Amino acid sequence: MTGTSDEGRSHPAAWYALPQPQFLGGNDAQLLRGGDEYFPALIAAIDAALHEVWLATYIFHHDTAGEGVARALVRASRRGVRVRLVVDGFGTHRALPQLQRWLAGSGVSLAVFRPVERWWNWFQPGQLRRLHTKLCVVDGTHGFVGGINIIDDRNDLSHGFGDAPRLDFAVALRGPVVAPIEQTVRAMWTRAVFGHDWRAEVLSVARSAEPLTQARRLLSRLRILPAQAPPSVDDPHPVRAAFLVRDNLRQRRSIERAYIESIRNAVRRVDLVCPYFYPGRSFRRALIKAARRGVRVRLLLQGKVDYRFAGLAARVLYDELLAEGVHIHEYQPAFLHAKAAVVDEGWATLGSSNIDPLSLLLNLEANVAILDEGFAAELARAFETALAQSRQITVAPFQKGAFAVLGRGFVAWVAHWYLRMAGLSGRY
Repeated sequence: MTGTSDEGRSHPAAWYALPQPQFLGGNDAQLLRGGDEYFPALIAAIDAALHEVWLATYIFHHDTAGEGVARALVRASRRGVRVRLVVDGFGTHRALPQLQRWLAGSGVSLAVFRPVERWWNWFQPGQLRRLHTKLCVVDGTHGFVGGINIIDDRNDLSHGFGDAPRLDFAVALRGPVVAPIEQTVRAMWTRAVFGHDWRAEVLSVARSAEPLTQARRLLSRLRILPAQAPPSVDDPHPVRAAFLVRDNLRQRRSIERAYIESIRNAVRRVDLVCPYFYPGRSFRRALIKAARRGVRVRLLLQGKVDYRFAGLAARVLYDELLAEGVHIHEYQPAFLHAKAAVVDEGWATLGSSNIDPLSLLLNLEANVAILDEGFAAELARAFETALAQSRQITVAPFQKGAFAVLGRGFVAWVAHWYLRMAGLSGRY
């Protein structure tokens, strides 16, 4: 199975610099199914906070769910808890004025990652690279990782409210794995603040009596590195977990590599759920080779499509995957937003990362990988429940022929130029 264990060693302070996932023992992990389970758990943790709350999210919407979390953050700040919130400037653009009103007069410190205040903001370098993580850490002991934004599960920004909630997951964590999660949220918040007021920071460094020392301190604030190692845990029971980030510094392909290595090592099954599915060649090759050697490979993708191009991007790959024995299902009851996988009986992952070029090459993303048969079995049961409400695809919507070739070519062309605009080159 992918990654290395920490039994008998203490290396968590170097987790960010290492190429493989670093699994830390001694954690608790609780699967949270959708906002109906996630928001009560998140608010309860914030209400119990004694010292600090760090929260990073792509969308923080101005609906009932968002108001509930905002009020919990305000309550915490008013009883003396240090509260830091960072939101993405594009994902939260529509709700930002209301969010600022909710937080006004409190001690909550709000940072906006790459604000989109004017249309010309899109011409600034790096604007296509968004903060897409959904993370929260309370008092350095309780962490949350997943795909659930701060928005009602039944509310879609493009389509309004529906009857059924989105299919989505998060995990509540306790233990050593929380330390790198906290350091990541701290770094994201710092980057957002620094990006907003970079002139003042640079001038402060230039005017310093020791500019080199000040510059090093400033750069260290922008790196995702733990300030200190958490205590060593000798007993790996009950859960070993590794925190994975995808950024544009050292960890550019960590999430993709973790997926691919696990799929390559699969013996019995690969169950993967993802709303936006357009994997690169290496990822597709890993899935196909697994199916060829007899592994049951099942993909649960969107049946109710929220963005047409995203649906097209996935479906132009159906013919290739079905021909190689990959099983494809489309979720029917509601929009699908979960990003998770189970491989064999012991490896599971979930988080914010889709299997597409935006998540795997551009955005700031965060997943957690878990080595634990009990947790993997619980996530597998949730997958089976969703699969029972899905439609299996046996015939690709785009058969071999001119239209299929044109469809794949068009999607590949759009993806290529989007990545070029974001400053990336080479094959995906």
